[in-house]
Amino acid sequence: MRTGPGPTGPSEGPGQEATETPAESLFGPGSQFHRFFNDPRWALAVVRATVLEAAHPQIGAALADNSSFVVHPWRRLRNTLVSLQRMFGADEDTRLREAARLNRLHTRLSGTDARNRPYDAMDPEVRAWVVATLFESSVTMYRLSGEPLDQDTMEQLYAEFRAFLAALGDEAGHLPSGLPEFWQYFDRMVAEELQNTEALRIILFKLFEHLPAPPLFAGLPTIWATGRALAGPVIGTVTVASLPEVFRRRAGLPEVPGAQTLMQSAYIAARLARALPDNWLQAENVVSLLQLSPGGDGPHAETLAALRGRMKRAGALLRLITPLPAQQDGTSGTDGTGGASGTGGAGGTENRRSAREFFAEVLDQTGDGWLDWPDLAAMARELCSRLDLDEPEETRLYDAFAAWWRELQAALDSDGDGRVSEEEYAAAVPSLAGPALIRVAEVLFAATDADGDEYIDAEEYRALFRRGFGRSVVDSEGRVSQAAFVRDFLSFMSGRQRSTPYDPLLSDA
Repeated sequence: MRTGPGPTGPSEGPGQEATETPAESLFGPGSQFHRFFNDPRWALAVVRATVLEAAHPQIGAALADNSSFVVHPWRRLRNTLVSLQRMFGADEDTRLREAARLNRLHTRLSGTDARNRPYDAMDPEVRAWVVATLFESSVTMYRLSGEPLDQDTMEQLYAEFRAFLAALGDEAGHLPSGLPEFWQYFDRMVAEELQNTEALRIILFKLFEHLPAPPLFAGLPTIWATGRALAGPVIGTVTVASLPEVFRRRAGLPEVPGAQTLMQSAYIAARLARALPDNWLQAENVVSLLQLSPGGDGPHAETLAALRGRMKRAGALLRLITPLPAQQDGTSGTDGTGGASGTGGAGGTENRRSAREFFAEVLDQTGDGWLDWPDLAAMARELCSRLDLDEPEETRLYDAFAAWWRELQAALDSDGDGRVSEEEYAAAVPSLAGPALIRVAEVLFAATDADGDEYIDAEEYRALFRRGFGRSVVDSEGRVSQAAFVRDFLSFMSGRQRSTPYDPLLSDA
């Protein structure tokens, strides 16, 4: 059992004297959260917190059934960073809006696991554990790098995370009021509640070693495979070594010789990385990099094109020096870009993909080898997040995707098991442009058309795609009509064209 810090935080139990913390310091630039948000060590802490979350039976089941983190980990990271920025920012309206969005998202994540045990992402104890892992991993990242937090800083940080949980609408009491009680709670959860879940095993033993390339490296399989072969096992080893020892033993996680030394070295190296120029370490810059895609026309398009040219030449040299096996990573264009030109629905055979490729790269969002409702729900979730939709627009989009799933299930589920296999889909090679999919496109258009003028202008289009336009559907005034928008969407979803703006939105990792 760890020894907990001394005085309690700002919200005290009975008989204790409260230590007042100014409310304005709990969020915004003056908070402790903002102090470490751009710290390079936090990348290690977030991975560690994610593993501790996945070890909780309910969270692990929800991740295994509903999350697209295996196929689209970079999307998940980007969305997490953006959400945390909104929640811990200074603007109260933004925080309330994001809290409402998160609550709507979590309300839709419930069910039963493979052993018929229920899970519910809105369970207050589950939500408290998610916040607890973020706080504890933040404290641990400082301790492991030889710079432990002082008492006052730790109390302030804990108060901020409790305020974060309160902003989601959870009642007080699901996280202990003071730090001594928190450490007891955390140790009890680790010793009694956490398990070696399927989601935990996927993260530790599959995701790190088979991490898909982010959009920036799409079409550069040699470069990415070389770096991943070195970094993947290291990240996995460092993460396992940083977990509480009692859980490592109980879960039977491997003990690699020298892992503790490697783990401490990684945290210290990340601490020393703070000496890099400040603009290299900003989380906003990380988010921007994760959104860059080949073929875009944004302000960094020329720089990105030049950088990719150099990386492609380096990849060619690596192929000569090191005969690595062919790596697809979801790309197959002969020009090294996967054919994603970003120019709209046209294109020759080099821009088309087979039904099986389309199934794996677009439809199977969760990566479990089947098409079912969680896959389409993941698409709806990503679109709602990109557009920052409120009710009732969000519900309309989810309902449209649900109707599309019922249409797909009726047409393709030949064995009646409630899901569609790759074989069932490939054998039918259906035209997916039925009435329900047309409705999805119409609802998406209405949600994107913020000003309601029945056209999508440049800014509205960028809000959806965050990249260059599909110029074949943009008229002479730089606008997209509903007919052109629907036609382009259906071309992607039924014609399986690579050369549309939808690949970066629904296919990229």
